[in-house]
Amino acid sequence: MRRTPKESTDSWKKISRRALLLGGAQMALAGTLGLRMRHMQVDQADQFRLLAEENRINIRLIPPTRGRIFDRNGKVIAENEPTYRITIVREDAGEIEEVIARLSALVDLDPDELNRAMAEMKRSAPFLPITVADRVSWDAISRVAVNAPALPGVTPEVGLSRFYPQHGNFAHVAGYVGPVSERDLTRYEDPEPVLSIPRFQIGKVGVEAKFEDALRGKAGAKRVEVNAVGRVMRELDRQEGDSGADIQLTVDSGLQDYVTARLGIESASCVVMDVEKGDLLAIASAPTYDPNKFVRGISVPDYAVLRDNDHRPLASKTVQDAYPPGSTFKMVVALAALDAGLLSPDDTYWCPGHLEVGSRRFHCWKRTGHGHVNLEHSLRESCDVFYYELAMKVGIEKIAAMARKMGFGDAPDVPMSAVTAGLVPDKDWKRRERGAEWLIGDTVNASIGQGFVLSSPLQQAVMTARVATGRAVRPRLIKTIDGVEPPIEGGEDLGLNPNHLRWVRRGMYAVMNNRRGTGYRSRVDHEPYLMAGKSGTSQVLNRVVRNEDVPWEERDHALFVAYAPFEAPRIAVSVVVEHGGGGSAAAAPIARDVVLQALYGGTPPLDAYPASDRGRIEAQQERLERERRVREQEAQSRA
Repeated sequence: MRRTPKESTDSWKKISRRALLLGGAQMALAGTLGLRMRHMQVDQADQFRLLAEENRINIRLIPPTRGRIFDRNGKVIAENEPTYRITIVREDAGEIEEVIARLSALVDLDPDELNRAMAEMKRSAPFLPITVADRVSWDAISRVAVNAPALPGVTPEVGLSRFYPQHGNFAHVAGYVGPVSERDLTRYEDPEPVLSIPRFQIGKVGVEAKFEDALRGKAGAKRVEVNAVGRVMRELDRQEGDSGADIQLTVDSGLQDYVTARLGIESASCVVMDVEKGDLLAIASAPTYDPNKFVRGISVPDYAVLRDNDHRPLASKTVQDAYPPGSTFKMVVALAALDAGLLSPDDTYWCPGHLEVGSRRFHCWKRTGHGHVNLEHSLRESCDVFYYELAMKVGIEKIAAMARKMGFGDAPDVPMSAVTAGLVPDKDWKRRERGAEWLIGDTVNASIGQGFVLSSPLQQAVMTARVATGRAVRPRLIKTIDGVEPPIEGGEDLGLNPNHLRWVRRGMYAVMNNRRGTGYRSRVDHEPYLMAGKSGTSQVLNRVVRNEDVPWEERDHALFVAYAPFEAPRIAVSVVVEHGGGGSAAAAPIARDVVLQALYGGTPPLDAYPASDRGRIEAQQERLERERRVREQEAQSRA
């Protein structure tokens, strides 16, 4: 039917309105999309660029190079050596078991190491690299690199691992590092991200632990581009971290090696201290162990051998163990009496071989007695009765105060593990700790370094250095940190009467150089280097026994302290031989040999020893030299 002109006009108007509405809607939609696209492409460009980068770029930590440890002469004690290892990133590997199976066909994987790595993967973040094989050969690294396309997430790497070239000599001083454990992380409120890297090495004991933050340094980072399956395509940029600080110890590695060898198979310790600055020139515990075994985690059988050894090679005996000081404590009692005005060098006491105190008899080591004894005589022949009488006169409070002044009862400030404060007992201590009153018998026991009194070998050396100088010498183990020498602490005058110190030193000189002295057989026979010393024997059992009649672990401890040269003191030495018997027989010869080695800076001439000892000493020197060469050869072969 033909439309009229009016109908056509009306229809056109309707179509135009609809088209206008539809076109407007389309334009509004297009405008909205355009604005949204502009917002996303311009305003949010940085955010989406970051999301894209996160999908194709990984940021990985670069472990810092750990600072090295040197001896006082610059000889390396702890260093880093390059090692080849194979790592795997769980999120990049996909099917872990399948990838491990392919890797096992190329490289011999240790089952224990593999089990440990699998356990680490389960508790670590999926993006962290886990070491599945450490210290592998270059051939193994090459095989992995050639087969990289078939090993997603697997990366051959060159890393650094701690190495101790002197092996056992500094095990108790420098300590060792080991993989980070959950227990280690609990020491930090906010652990650094680098500590989360599995098998990352941190200090466990000794200087390595005490200076962990300084030695560790700061981690770096690198950005790597990965493809769709997570394989690293290229490194985009790298920011190196800061290496850890190098630390130089005061210890002389040559002297330390000699002392360790001289202690031999004994369960013993020795400290050599410079009396001027307090530098610890040697601080050795025997037997020792190889800290390299702990770096990557010691095996259960190897650890059991160390743990079950009755000579306790893991213990830092020089600072960790506290012993009754025995007769080496007599210098403290003498100084307390002199300082209180209760003793002069000519005062004498009668020693019949024992002293009755109440209903108890306290014996002198010489059952027949020493007769009339003055101060010099009492030290020279180590008369016990003299000090029983003297201590009852002086009282425990003055003795304790002098002991603290001489370095007992306070943990020395050295960066070693488990440093003991020892024990200086007094009336308040017994009342507080034992719930009992102090008895006169406690004072008598303390007068000869028995009873409750305890001290470490390091404290014994400090006491000897203070007697030798009259100054508050403090031990120092750290010489420099990154080339900067820390300030030397202590050294102030003790405030003791110089005459009192002179009288005590005269008694110590007689110990070594008077024919009746307890240390005369271990004297130095070279005028410029004459020693002053004091022996000590501390009982292990609360009864008098002959050491040869009881098992080794029930025998007395042998102690000896000395300083030299007598006229111009340079070094102080303390030696403790556990269950060694008498101090003059077991500990004094070691102390004499160490003194001469330190003063001569190497093997001393035979004429520095008494003529009667020279044949034995010559044989000993030859044996120690042979053993030293063997150790050097073994160290070179292991390196």
